[in-house]
Amino acid sequence: MNKSELISAIAAESGLSKVDSKKALDAFVVSVTDALKGGDKVALVGFGSFSVTERSARQGINPATKKPIQIPAKKTVKFKAGAELADVVK
Repeated sequence: MNKSELISAIAAESGLSKVDSKKALDAFVVSVTDALKGGDKVALVGFGSFSVTERSARQGINPATKKPIQIPAKKTVKFKAGAELADVVK
């Protein structure tokens, strides 16, 4: 499902127009992004939670040259599905 299909699904489920659904989805994405940038965790009970984790620097291998490379430390976003979502997807 891409963004436009998600907007259509939100509009159909909520009864909102597609324009309002797009605004709501964009606001959700911006709000979650801002919270994660600020170091907060976003938890949606029954759906899941978004959090930022730290990946340490590590040694890797360049697949083209087979030579070792150093992969720098970085922050990454993690999503953990909630119990209700996990049960539905089984």
